[in-house]
Amino acid sequence: MSKLYVAVVAVACCAGVARAADEKPNLNVVHRIKAEAAEGKVMDHLFWLTDANGPRLTNSPGYRKAAEWALKNLQSWGASNAHLEKWGTFGRGWTLDRFDMNMLKPVYTPMHGAPKAWSGSTNGKVTAELVFAPLFKKGDNSARGSIPKLADAVKKYIDEHKGGKLRGKIVLLSDEREFEPRKEPTIVRLDEAKLREVVTPPELEPRKPFEWPLMEVPSDPKERRAFMSSLPTEVLWDYFARQERVTDALYDFFAKEGVVAVLSNVTRGEGGVVFAENEGDWQLKAPIPIPSIVLAPEQYNRLVRLTQKKVPTQLELDVASRYTDDTPDGYNVIGEIPGHKKRDEVVMLGAHLDSWHTGTGATDNGAGSAVVLEAFRILKTLNLPMDRTVRVALWGGEEQGLFGSRGYVLTHFGDPVTMKLKPEHAKLAGYFNLDNGSGKIRGIYLQGNDMVRPIFESWLSPFKDEGATTITIRNTGGTDHQSFDAVGLPGFQFIQDPLDYESRTHHSELDVYDHANPSDLMQASAVMASFVYNAANRPEMLPRKPLPKPLPPRRK
Repeated sequence: MSKLYVAVVAVACCAGVARAADEKPNLNVVHRIKAEAAEGKVMDHLFWLTDANGPRLTNSPGYRKAAEWALKNLQSWGASNAHLEKWGTFGRGWTLDRFDMNMLKPVYTPMHGAPKAWSGSTNGKVTAELVFAPLFKKGDNSARGSIPKLADAVKKYIDEHKGGKLRGKIVLLSDEREFEPRKEPTIVRLDEAKLREVVTPPELEPRKPFEWPLMEVPSDPKERRAFMSSLPTEVLWDYFARQERVTDALYDFFAKEGVVAVLSNVTRGEGGVVFAENEGDWQLKAPIPIPSIVLAPEQYNRLVRLTQKKVPTQLELDVASRYTDDTPDGYNVIGEIPGHKKRDEVVMLGAHLDSWHTGTGATDNGAGSAVVLEAFRILKTLNLPMDRTVRVALWGGEEQGLFGSRGYVLTHFGDPVTMKLKPEHAKLAGYFNLDNGSGKIRGIYLQGNDMVRPIFESWLSPFKDEGATTITIRNTGGTDHQSFDAVGLPGFQFIQDPLDYESRTHHSELDVYDHANPSDLMQASAVMASFVYNAANRPEMLPRKPLPKPLPPRRK
């Protein structure tokens, strides 16, 4: 071995040791961050976002109030460049002003449900007979993710029910749902076995090339959400527009036939919990569908059984919903702490501010919004020196397709369709996201980026005693970090304890303040603030994966 080679190896090893030392977190700073997080102000943020200003359906008055509250607080904490930033045109807002539903025959029973977002009103209290006319038979999921199959099912349905058969009726539009005994507890913490499942890498499968137009997606809700979150905005809008044209035809048929309202069953949950999303289209010129109500599964099943036994069943219904068309633009909440040495380089932290409408949007995603606001407040309050600029973002339109973060990325960083990049793309050090309920942080998804593994292992080490130890190459789908990843930027989502997020609160009426865990959210605030601080002061920006390829030319 030559002396020159030994010298080169020695220099390289010293450089490696120096780089490893650079990754070691400043424990004095981490201690101060933990102490400030323990003040518990994250729950105060959550109160104002939920009890006082929730729910926060995109472009609704509730969303605007919450965004203005967040902006006011950022300004009061001394944030620079705090503003509401347009991300694009969304469409109409929707607010539920009144809902009451009762069974009058065969016996009086208050009915427990919720109107779906962007569906219409009854124009006062109405009384109507119930009829069972499902679009899909029990267990038939074949058409749910396929636009051609859905179109065929709708056409067949219209042909079978036209001619006044449904006039003046309230229609049961889905079949009875069978219940299975729950195999897991309602509230779940990630034990070692479950964390090993998270760490296990996914099996490699050949990726199919994308072709226009997108006509089919997975029918399973979880798989569909993950799949669609990986698609560029243009692809999503195209798919939604085609799907809405099919369902618009069904609701146009209902309106012409004189149907009073449609009722549907929830596809998950039990114990009387109502999960509700949207039925109508939020675009300004879209037709307004008749009232569409989702019922608690046990009550819905009772109605199906009554109609199948030919027991005359009469319901009383009163729905008042309100549309706001005067503010069609969607916007995000943005604020900054300017960096000292590398001000033009940016570290971002974010969460989506919008929610669905039956609860107050506490675990999805008031919790994430409260945590990123608290992490920002902690960094600002402690006046920690940071080389890079720290930018916080609360996104709108996540629930309809990551629209707020996608629009922001398109404006500032690049186009995921063409992969034409903007100058700011080279200046983003990293983005950290929180959006999986109110459980404590247990680790982080690498989004397929092995190069950040040793960095994040070091940054997590001060939180080992608090259960944050897991690093996985996997990605979690369906949230805003994927907007950044879509243009080759280092965007990451944290692993969290599920608690009752999937079982009870996600998009349900139980998505309220009482289902948020204070100690978990304080821990998450400290982890988030620490990661952002480390990324802001790291000598180099976080390493990046190769850029994704642009989409093929569009075909009709």
